[in-house]
Amino acid sequence: MSESKEPKAMSLRFPDPQQRAAIAAAAKNAGVSMQDYILSAAFERATAVEATFLEHFEASVARSHEAFAAEPSGVDPNSEQRAAEQEARRGLENHGQGHAA
Repeated sequence: MSESKEPKAMSLRFPDPQQRAAIAAAAKNAGVSMQDYILSAAFERATAVEATFLEHFEASVARSHEAFAAEPSGVDPNSEQRAAEQEARRGLENHGQGHAA
């Protein structure tokens, strides 16, 4: 079965004839096809949603940063803990030497 690589036209069915007429008039005023008008509107809406999401995400990151900066974290080890972890890692690496892989 061979598949065509040509783009297919969008199905522009509207249950409400007034809605179709309004979109057709807006597309005509914009000087574009109905398909281009609808795709452009969908892109603009998606971009607006993305911008809103990113705005709220950045605000959340800022709040989280402030909260973690306010108190020392139990997850962030102090220098003694880091030194002990590095020593343990070196011990494991040295212990693994001499064994066949």
